[in-house]
Amino acid sequence: ASYRGYDTLGEVFVIFTAAVGVLIVIGRPQRGRRRSRRIIVGELRLGMRQNVILRVVSKLLIPFILVFALYVQWHGDFGPGGGFQAGVIFASAFILYALIFDVDTSRMVVPSWITRMFLSLGVLLYAGVGVAGMVLGGNFLNYFLLAQDPVQGQHLGILLIEFGVGMTVAAAMITIFYTFARQEH
Repeated sequence: ASYRGYDTLGEVFVIFTAAVGVLIVIGRPQRGRRRSRRIIVGELRLGMRQNVILRVVSKLLIPFILVFALYVQWHGDFGPGGGFQAGVIFASAFILYALIFDVDTSRMVVPSWITRMFLSLGVLLYAGVGVAGMVLGGNFLNYFLLAQDPVQGQHLGILLIEFGVGMTVAAAMITIFYTFARQEH
C-alpha cells in the first residue's frame, strides 16, 4: 500500500471530483425548469412502497449488508476487500433503503449535508495521513512513522487510508444517487 498510495490517492480524488461534478452540473434544481414525469417510475415506486415482502426483506437485509461492508472494510488489509469495495457495499444498503422506502425518507436518515461532509472528510483523512508522515520527518504517505513500531505504523496507516477511501466512495455513491433521484421530482 505504501508504493500504491499515490495511485490510490489519485483514485480517491477522481471519485471526489466525480461527485462534485455531478453536484455542480445537476445538483441544484433551476427555477422554472419543467421536469418530465415518468409514469412508469412513479408506478414502480408506489408498488415498492406497498409491497410488504420487499419492505420486510429489505429491513432484514440492510443490517447484514452494513455489517458485511464493515467486514470488507476492516478485513481489506489481510485479504480481499478494502475501502473501495466496502464503500460501494455500504452505499448499496442506503440506496436499497431509498428505493424501497422512498428517497425522501432516506434523506431523513442520511441528509445530503452528511454525505457531502463525509465525501470531504474521506479525502482529507487520506491526504492527512500522508501529511502526518511528512510532519513526523518522513516522506508523504510514509506509514512507518505513525507509531513506535514500524510494523504497527504501517498497519495504522493502511487502516486510516482505507477508512478514508471507504468514506469517500460511500458518500460519493449516495450523493450521486440522491442527486439523480431528485431529478425525477
